[in-house]
Amino acid sequence: MLTAQDIKKKVGEQAAQFIRQGMTAGIGTGSTAYWLIMALGEKVKAGLDIRCVPTSTHTARLAREQGIPLAELNDVDSIDITIDGADEIDPQGNLIKGGGGALLQEKMVAAASRELVIIADHTKLVDHLGAFPLPVEVITFGWKQVQRFIEQRYGVSSQLRLKDGQPLLTDHGHYILDAHFNQIIDPAALNTALNTLPGVVDNGLFIGMATQFVIGYPDGTVKTLPASRPSTAE
Repeated sequence: MLTAQDIKKKVGEQAAQFIRQGMTAGIGTGSTAYWLIMALGEKVKAGLDIRCVPTSTHTARLAREQGIPLAELNDVDSIDITIDGADEIDPQGNLIKGGGGALLQEKMVAAASRELVIIADHTKLVDHLGAFPLPVEVITFGWKQVQRFIEQRYGVSSQLRLKDGQPLLTDHGHYILDAHFNQIIDPAALNTALNTLPGVVDNGLFIGMATQFVIGYPDGTVKTLPASRPSTAE
């Protein structure tokens, strides 16, 4: 049986096969995307001609270290494919992302992409979104008012995300509230409602954006699953 890290490595390496000569590709952030970047670095060294749009400063730094050519989102008309991880995947293919704090750029890059391939291990497949705390990116001004409003409207608890005892600042200078919904009944409606709240920049719900999934299992199996109902595949 493979370890969790072995599964991520195998999934990331297999997903790198989706990125072909001449493509503009979005590259994700997180522990599984790390192995994608490592694999792409080897392919670039072997002659693969691509350019990649990173979803975070951390991903950009890692990609540069591997010699992967980078582009800014403003400098591309569209993105052929983005490959990124997820914190939860429901049976309809909706996602919670943002555990690494890069949800804003991840969503912007995904929205500009013709395809969004999600790479993950089997534990990310869930019956309902919400057990993983939902990240809500907020501006620093008046963030407590936003927190209070979310908690009162939805009857949930939330915490300001910290790093080294201080509020975590995203790449764009925002805070993140992690909201404990436990079970999200209507992810699409919640996504819309949260994003209409003054002070909310965006949230970690990715609704109907993924086009396919690459899922790894402890026995070494890696399955490519369709965008619809990925959690039902055994």
